[in-house]
Amino acid sequence: MGHPEKQLAAVLSGLKDSSINFKDICRLLEYLGFKCRQKGSHHIFYKEGIVEILNLQPLGNQAKAYQVRQVRDLVLKYKLGGGLNV
Repeated sequence: MGHPEKQLAAVLSGLKDSSINFKDICRLLEYLGFKCRQKGSHHIFYKEGIVEILNLQPLGNQAKAYQVRQVRDLVLKYKLGGGLNV
C-alpha cells in the first residue's frame, strides 16, 4: 500500500485490521493532518480540533488491530479524508 486512498479504504473496510502495515497507518494519519510525537515505540498522533489523541505502537511491522479500529472510529466520527476518493 502506498497511496492514501488505498490506506484509507483498507482502514475503513475493517477487513484487514490485523494486517495493516504500521508505517502505512502512520503515513495515513500524517496525510490526514495529524502531527506525531514519538516517545520510544509510542507514536502519539494529535490534531487541532480533535479532542482524542491516538497512541500507536507497532506489533512487529504491523499495526495492532484495536488501534486500527480506533483510527477508523476517529476518521468516521470527524469525517476525515473527505477529499480522498475511496
